[in-house]
Amino acid sequence: MQSDVGRVRTNNEDAVGADDQLGLLILADGMGGYKAGEVASGMTVASVLETVRKRLPQLRDDHDDEDHSAHALLLREALEAAHTSVYHVSRSQKQCEGMGTTAVVLLFKDDCIAVASVGDSRLYRLRDREIQQVTRDHSLVQELIDRGFYSEEEAEQKVARNIVTRALGIEPEIQVDLVEEPAEVGDIYLMCSDGLSDLVPSDAIRLTLLQFADNLENAAAELVRQANMAGGKDNVSVVVARIDRSFAEKRSWFARVKSWL
Repeated sequence: MQSDVGRVRTNNEDAVGADDQLGLLILADGMGGYKAGEVASGMTVASVLETVRKRLPQLRDDHDDEDHSAHALLLREALEAAHTSVYHVSRSQKQCEGMGTTAVVLLFKDDCIAVASVGDSRLYRLRDREIQQVTRDHSLVQELIDRGFYSEEEAEQKVARNIVTRALGIEPEIQVDLVEEPAEVGDIYLMCSDGLSDLVPSDAIRLTLLQFADNLENAAAELVRQANMAGGKDNVSVVVARIDRSFAEKRSWFARVKSWL
């Protein structure tokens, strides 16, 4: 887990958080007036951690709906609660007016992952030496690509990449994207702010993760270094996690340990 101010900004508006016991990771990239962005991102990380820590132990699988598990719905609830808090502060405190933040949240559960995202902070997955973007950017660039106005290559040259179409705290309501998929032993997951993804190509990210697969802290540090070498125009934050064995194996191992005590 690494977060760096970069080479241009004077303060870091990114925030990251984790709860190893719950298998929970979160990254937020704030925006707004002077220091207001870091307020929004910091509030979001703290709020999500608090919500999931409070609600997860009581969560039941019969709270699933037709499309998503109870765990994914909890992540959506956590981001919606964070959004409400950020929006209230942005409207009630003059120094925080207009602040907002992107966010991506990852929860490991039962050999699967649940992901919730708003904005253009990303989650990548490295599996079998191939990298894939798990989340979808909520950005003007992505919308124009989706509508067929530009190819990805054209959009990179002609459209400002820092215009997001969704963010926590900006509008009264927020729409959260949810993704769920099976996880496999050996998978490496990378969360990042756009300070990395705008400056370091996905293939360079892939090669770095492969090179430092046995030392994820070094992988994160190297990716931050590459973003700064490419100009460091924004804050850059990176969170990296690897699945070393299946969650089912972990549960059975803990059960055996418990039976020996």
